[in-house]
Amino acid sequence: MTKKSYIQAITDALDIMLKEDPKTLIFGEDVGKNGGVFRTTQGLQEKYGEDRVFDTPLAESGIMGLAIGLGLTDWRPIPEIQFSGFTFEAVDSIAGQMARMRFRFNNKKHSPITIRSPYGGGTHTAEMHSDNLENFFTGVPGLRVVMPSNPYDAKGLLISSIENNDPVLFLENLKLYRSMKADIPDEKYTVPLDQAKVVQAGNDITIVAYGAQVQEAQHAAEDLSKENISCEVIDLCTVSPIDTATIFQSIAKTHKVVIVQEAQKMAGVGAQVASEIGEKAIMSLDAPIGRVAAPNTIYPFALAEEIWIPRKQAIIDKVKEIINY
Repeated sequence: MTKKSYIQAITDALDIMLKEDPKTLIFGEDVGKNGGVFRTTQGLQEKYGEDRVFDTPLAESGIMGLAIGLGLTDWRPIPEIQFSGFTFEAVDSIAGQMARMRFRFNNKKHSPITIRSPYGGGTHTAEMHSDNLENFFTGVPGLRVVMPSNPYDAKGLLISSIENNDPVLFLENLKLYRSMKADIPDEKYTVPLDQAKVVQAGNDITIVAYGAQVQEAQHAAEDLSKENISCEVIDLCTVSPIDTATIFQSIAKTHKVVIVQEAQKMAGVGAQVASEIGEKAIMSLDAPIGRVAAPNTIYPFALAEEIWIPRKQAIIDKVKEIINY
């Protein structure tokens, strides 16, 4: 076991998979000699050569087109989109092509592609660098969307994503990259895809979150415990598909729920979770479903993020509102 940051855990996963599987390739803007804009791939080109880890032109549609072709010819590509906002340039490749391959070829062809991309606010980046765009992709059939909230899961979920035969959009939170560390096994391990986790047990109310908002939810739960409010915190881990069974089991115990996301409220992951609860588990609740999300505005940049991103206090206020309903 070694204490590693979120970003070091991701590098570790990439290193393990490059070593284990000669069919894995990493490519994208500046991922080679420079090791990526955040140094996530630092040292990997030197270790595995320019044929395995290489730079591409500044052309996201070209990066994804290359990934599609490689995936169809038995390679296991791991392309990087430098910032999540740049995925707009590659939506056709992601949603219109690679996500449809299994269906298009009647299960005879696959797209074993893991697209890595950083997202999320709190680091005061420029416009279109922090956007939470999972809302755009969770409705795409055939595409998994994975959003780890901590270093241990980041490594295990990335390895699971690379090994699976369907395309995965693996979103890495910018703020978490170097702001948290955890004890990580040095050897290879996996964390299952499509499974949520109960990261904190509780009895009075369920808080469902993902990405950096899991930490905010845990901090809120800690403060609420001082007021004798016991919160159960669930980390979705994979936001498409969503593990509703874990959520339903929790609310059958607590009978109250608050759903938290950093992305804009409209048509988000939280809306889907609320809809699933409303359709299949509404009788477990004795209060309305609470939601905490960002405003339905353009994601701001630089210091303006600080008044836009949902924080611990917003979760506390919503939990108290639902508890006291």
